[in-house]
Amino acid sequence: MPTENKRFSIVKRAKSFSHAWRGIGIFLRTTHNSWIQIFACIIVVILGFYFEISSFEWLALIFSSGLVFVSEAFNTAIEIDMDLTSPEFHPFARDTKDVAAGAVLLSAITSFVIGIIIFLPHIIFLFG
Repeated sequence: MPTENKRFSIVKRAKSFSHAWRGIGIFLRTTHNSWIQIFACIIVVILGFYFEISSFEWLALIFSSGLVFVSEAFNTAIEIDMDLTSPEFHPFARDTKDVAAGAVLLSAITSFVIGIIIFLPHIIFLFG
């Protein structure tokens, strides 16, 4: 039999969503690269509608764009934690931040390559 603390509660679920939305707000306010990614997503959506890409291509773009945002959010969370737990310079803290930033770069490169694979044939056909 579940205890009072483990029972489903709509109020607790609503609070967890409010915490998540607060986190997204912190991410957008503190991460300047997020605005570059939003701009890139707007361009991708415009190109997607212009070239009338397939459902599969939309899925690939959505997943790759989401991967970049999620990577950047984790990177931001790691940076916040490192700044709190290691306010003085420490090589391991630097390495942790650099590896997290590298993950963002890898996801961005992956997303860029997917965009090239999807849009380059359309662009070549348009100008060729």
